[in-house]
Amino acid sequence: MIESWVINDDSPVPMSSEAVLEALRSRIDRGQLETWLTSSSGRSLAFMTNTERAMVMLLEEEGDPGEHAVDPGTAGSSAGFVLSNGQDDEYPDEDTVPIREALRLVKQIVGTGSWPADARWVVDR
Repeated sequence: MIESWVINDDSPVPMSSEAVLEALRSRIDRGQLETWLTSSSGRSLAFMTNTERAMVMLLEEEGDPGEHAVDPGTAGSSAGFVLSNGQDDEYPDEDTVPIREALRLVKQIVGTGSWPADARWVVDR
């Protein structure tokens, strides 16, 4: 069975991968740059963006260091990752991906439960 996913601070109704992408775009437009999703199996998916790049993390359970999407060999860092608590983070660009790629990754994870075959990510466990 494929997991179902909900956005933590929105409706508790499971969303399709397309609906999640629409919700993410809408949240970004409203300045909500941090989104957490929870699956029916207890996994969490984090999406944090500065509107140009995004951090995408997949966690197996609470307290899990998880795994995150990477852009190997990309130099520099990007700021403007404003979290819901007001914290303004900066990340190395190799630990984030362009927003378009991040949305593709989220769509695949929500739709199938796993990273796309061509995705690059690191395990932080």
